[in-house]
Amino acid sequence: MSDVITAAVAALNDKLSGEDVDFTAKFVIEDEGEILVDGTGARAAEGGEEADVTLSADQETFQDMLSGDLNPTSAFMTGKLSVDGDMGTAMKLGALLG
Repeated sequence: MSDVITAAVAALNDKLSGEDVDFTAKFVIEDEGEILVDGTGARAAEGGEEADVTLSADQETFQDMLSGDLNPTSAFMTGKLSVDGDMGTAMKLGALLG
């Protein structure tokens, strides 16, 4: 697992701590790997795992979203983040990430 994925999993688990996550979401970080988020938290994904929504971005965009420098909705609207699957779930996740 890459250092980027390891750091992202830790950051996501911090952000989602104490939140009620009743969905599955997958983050695909270009050239790094995948992260799966569900009711048990965030973890590195092996690939091919199903999720309610899949969000794809490059490493910089993903890190900017986690740090709060980039709003997930803004990232989507500007084409930096692609969303495949349930848009309602994507909006829930965006609200949790702030």
